[in-house]
Amino acid sequence: MTLRVEALTGAALSAALDDVARLRIAVFRAFPYLYDGDLDYECRYLEPYRSSPGAIVVGGFDGDRLVGAATGTPMTDHAGDFAEAFAGTGLDLSEIFYCAESVLLPECRGLGIGHRFFDIRETHARELGCKHVAFCSVVRPADHPARPADYRPLDDFWTGRGYAPLPGVVARFAWRDLGNTEETRKPLQFWIRRLT
Repeated sequence: MTLRVEALTGAALSAALDDVARLRIAVFRAFPYLYDGDLDYECRYLEPYRSSPGAIVVGGFDGDRLVGAATGTPMTDHAGDFAEAFAGTGLDLSEIFYCAESVLLPECRGLGIGHRFFDIRETHARELGCKHVAFCSVVRPADHPARPADYRPLDDFWTGRGYAPLPGVVARFAWRDLGNTEETRKPLQFWIRRLT
C-alpha cells in the first residue's frame, strides 16, 4: 500500500467532505467512541468547513480513495460549543486552532500517517497566527464493558507530540452509542500544546 497525505482547502476540501463523513462513521464505531453514526447528520456537521476560511482537511489517500482524514478550524469557529469549557482558563479562543478529528482506517495505521496529520495541521495553525493547538478526546471508564482487551489509548502518542490534558477543561456532547436507543452525554477532555 502506497499512501499519500495532502492538505485540502477550498474546492478540494469541499469535494472530500462526503468521504470524510463516511470515514467518521466507520472509524468512530470502534471504542472509545462507539458512535452509531448517521450520514445526514455527518454532512450537516461538516458543512461549516465549506465556509470557514481557516478550515483544513488533511487527507490520507490510497490511490484516489480517502482512507484517512484529519480536520481543523480556528477555535472561534466552535466558540458556541467550547466557550463554556474554556471559561476561566485565561486562554484566548482566537489564538487556538482546534483539531477536530483524526480518522484512519485500521489497515492504514502504524505507518506514520497520524504524525503527518498533526504536522500539517500544526503548520496550518502557525500560518494562521495561532499560538496553541487543542483537541478533545472522549473519556470512558476503564471498566467499560465494550472496551476491547487489546485497546491501547493514544495518550502516549499525544504526549509524545507535546500535548497535555488541560485540567478541568471538559466539553460534553451527546450521541447514540451502538446498541442504544437514546443519545447520552459524554465528557470530552481537552488536550493542548503551545506552538513554538
